[in-house]
Amino acid sequence: MIKAYESVGVVGAGAWGTALAQVAAAAKRAVTIWAREPEVVEGINQARENPLFLPGVRLNPVIRATDDLEELASADLILAVPPAQHMRATLQALKPLLAPGARVVLCAKGVERGTLALMTDVLREEIPELTPAVLSGPGFAKDVARGLPTATTIASPDQHLAQRIVATIGLPTFRPYVADDLVGAEIGGAVKNVIAIACGVAEGRKLGDGARAALITRGFAELTRLGLAMGGKAETLSGLCGLGDLVLTCASLTSRNTSLGAALGEGRALADILAERRSVAEGAESAPAVVALARKHNVDMPISAAVDDIIAERISIDEAITALLSRPFKAEGV
Repeated sequence: MIKAYESVGVVGAGAWGTALAQVAAAAKRAVTIWAREPEVVEGINQARENPLFLPGVRLNPVIRATDDLEELASADLILAVPPAQHMRATLQALKPLLAPGARVVLCAKGVERGTLALMTDVLREEIPELTPAVLSGPGFAKDVARGLPTATTIASPDQHLAQRIVATIGLPTFRPYVADDLVGAEIGGAVKNVIAIACGVAEGRKLGDGARAALITRGFAELTRLGLAMGGKAETLSGLCGLGDLVLTCASLTSRNTSLGAALGEGRALADILAERRSVAEGAESAPAVVALARKHNVDMPISAAVDDIIAERISIDEAITALLSRPFKAEGV
């Protein structure tokens, strides 16, 4: 029988970090979550609620919040849940505090801008002695925190480690499946956020369900091409952390990325949309890096490129739609 880790530290008290803390607490682990904001620490410890990032969800009293990273660095298992663009700084802060034999699971979905590094690349550069493990897959934080059924993927080259992570946080309603394909798991999570913005734009422009279906399907083709070019496996990309995550994210305005795209499609300015949000839409942050990765690997990703151009305000939404609809006809598998 695989032995579970007894204590879990969660670095990052955004919606997803808080939901994962809730999962670990339901699995009867000792849980400490680190938050930057004093009001989040106070809210979790006193009101049993994250007032900024997951309001309205009653949190397990087992969860203890802190603003001192050192207080959770000795946990048996650490879930790193910062925004992708802050993963490097998070790991740099953790490194001197970690005990020998530490286990860290990367729970952010994105590609680092500038370096084009996946989150496991960042881990390899900052704390090379750690065995990489990634949690990725379809799930909205509020649903997960409320105990609604969710399936996800734990990817690691060390299958024993992956199984121990499953034993630690797995529940009847939170079902992690193991894989060994880090690249596939990470590319699926990063690219689907970009495609979700495109689906949101179609929603905001009222282009119809057919347009969304086309964007999901052709977006999946982009995701698959890039993942395979970078060494990922087709079965990973067509699984939970690829196709599954893409379908969930693109089909609901609950997604931060889809709702961002919808607001853009309605004609709102990006700066105004971002100014009223606390949570990060990872697709907007990762789009330039995803497109740069596509160029590096000579992969055609027109939908992702259009999203990048819209976010960067190089072209208008109408110009992007016209460009996509004017592409030459070709065989579907190309």
